[in-house]
Amino acid sequence: MNNNGKVLIIGAGGVGRVVVHKCAQNPGVFTEICLASRTLSKCQDIQRELSRPIQVARVDADNVSELAALIKDFKPQLVINVALPYQDLTIMDACLETGVDYLDTANYEPRDEARFCYKWQWDYQERFKKAGLMALLGCGFDPGVTNIYCAYAQKHHFDEIHTIDIIDCNAGDHGLPFATNFNPEINIREVTAKGRYYENGQWKETEPLTVHKTFDFPGSIGPKEIYLMYHEELESLAKNIKGVKRIRFWMTFSESYLTHLRVLENVGMTRIDPVQYQGQEIIPLQFLKAVLPEPASLGPKTRGKTCIGCLIEGIKDGRRKRYYVYNICDHQEAYRETNSQAISYTTGVPAMIGGMLMLEEEWHQPGVFNVEEFDPDPFMKKLSQHGLPWTETFMDTDND
Repeated sequence: MNNNGKVLIIGAGGVGRVVVHKCAQNPGVFTEICLASRTLSKCQDIQRELSRPIQVARVDADNVSELAALIKDFKPQLVINVALPYQDLTIMDACLETGVDYLDTANYEPRDEARFCYKWQWDYQERFKKAGLMALLGCGFDPGVTNIYCAYAQKHHFDEIHTIDIIDCNAGDHGLPFATNFNPEINIREVTAKGRYYENGQWKETEPLTVHKTFDFPGSIGPKEIYLMYHEELESLAKNIKGVKRIRFWMTFSESYLTHLRVLENVGMTRIDPVQYQGQEIIPLQFLKAVLPEPASLGPKTRGKTCIGCLIEGIKDGRRKRYYVYNICDHQEAYRETNSQAISYTTGVPAMIGGMLMLEEEWHQPGVFNVEEFDPDPFMKKLSQHGLPWTETFMDTDND
């Protein structure tokens, strides 16, 4: 493997912008940076924001030969994939072809099916192992930091973990009637899919956004309605957290967001199957994405905070314990540092940290891995050092 500290970042959206900014802040680890995207002008915009020079390139992330040519030309030690989830497999194929390590923040999804499933990427295990290469999957915040929180709790605070609730709150306000804080196509596919959770060795389904309750968030955020959804980290945590009985994922949505979403669903604008329009095939959700505000444009407008964490219950020294670990991130502080709001910031910082641990070989092993399979301690330490400090609270529940 090329131990040169060079990193190729693919994807120049909001998360890509944060990853580049954070990598550029750490020249001792990331010696050279190349940012590549289908739209070269987006890369050049980010390039101009930095005090440190980086390279930029145009690449079609759906095209393995184009990706491989770029990798051979730049010769990175690591590829950080923050493009679309549809492109994970082509980028992994290009990494295998060129002998380079791989990291992403979201699992592969086929374009024609809204489906969280790691199988496609887990199937690369033997190929990466045989090539002596490492692929690190889901190294954003959720998935990513939430998985690390669970691994940290398992290592330090519990003899048995029984339940995990991952709770994601965006209490920010951009002042627009309807917009999504990350790629609208991916966001709406997630939200309109059926809910799903793991309990007693089985997966259980719910109709979209039908299961909800109120949760009182810390950091002056207060009570918000949270909705049960399916999210990809549930699949890997159910496999990797020993003896867990139930895992659920919850997210907050404003009433305005949900009202707009219901209308768009009712008129067919969230469909992902093609329809005929004026002699052409179009996918309604992709058209909707084109007319909605670009998530990267929301940074200057967004005020407020995010709070993402894990509420974990189980047994320690024969007593029932409840443990809550979380991060609060301020949209405007994130924007001042990286020109991106907190949703992008909370995903981009962990991607940089994962890359740092791989380059420094603190986390390095041939094969395909989810983040919770490694020692969580160095990652938790770096979260506080690089802008995502965490808070933990404990409760003994025996007297509840």
